[in-house]
Amino acid sequence: MIRIGEYNTLEISRMVDFGAYLKSGEEEILIPGKWLPAGAEPGQEIEVFVYTDSEDRPIATTMKPAAISGEFAALEVKEVAPFGAFLNWGLEKDLLLPKNEQVRPVKPGEKVVVRIALDYKTNRLIGVGKLGAFLKPAPEELKPGQEVELLVYHKSPLGYQVIVDSKYSGLLYQDEVFEDLTAGESRKGYIRKVREDGKLDVNLKPFGKEGMQTDVERVWEKLQENGGVLALGDKSHADDIYTGLNMSKKSYKRAIGILYKDRKITVSDYEIRQL
Repeated sequence: MIRIGEYNTLEISRMVDFGAYLKSGEEEILIPGKWLPAGAEPGQEIEVFVYTDSEDRPIATTMKPAAISGEFAALEVKEVAPFGAFLNWGLEKDLLLPKNEQVRPVKPGEKVVVRIALDYKTNRLIGVGKLGAFLKPAPEELKPGQEVELLVYHKSPLGYQVIVDSKYSGLLYQDEVFEDLTAGESRKGYIRKVREDGKLDVNLKPFGKEGMQTDVERVWEKLQENGGVLALGDKSHADDIYTGLNMSKKSYKRAIGILYKDRKITVSDYEIRQL
């Protein structure tokens, strides 16, 4: 059976002037000549991606989309129409994000995170921007401090909503993120808490000693970049520390405290200096 929205390994059954027909059992599907591998001939098996053309007919290509059916992807909006938006996903035919599947109106040039889905009514592949129904509750075996992969997809008043390990719903709290994140950005993160509703609270840096060491290394690197003097001290404003180092004042004071105890710096109200 030929699967739309997925990669299929199919046999070339016959060649035609405009390409070749591939088969799986009794089914046949066209691959246009421009996508045929050099030297292709009947009986040869090739891996193709199957989608539908502008007339909703299944068609094969050796081009590789950004994601297949069931996967999440951050895609750029190419064009907006009254019924939806067209997204660039790496194929000649753009992916439609229907208007009723958008969380909010989108604009050309911006990136939006969608799930690739097969619309069984039309047999077309579409993008779905309302992701909640596709994210699973986190299992109990996930533990605080565990490293995970994050995909940012929406900013809310509380912070950044993220997809965790391509499966689970997570939240980066605004007051713990000291940089601007954009939809579609992938980052390494760490589980902070597994909530009762199966959602995850996450952070961008490790906890405990590992997290402290990361902060110390960042401060030390910045100090070297500035010739051994950094105009941020014990009484510097939190906003200045955030602007200069993308970290909280609490984390900064903890980091310079470690460097001071190691006799690497001197600390004054508004400055630290390398010894």
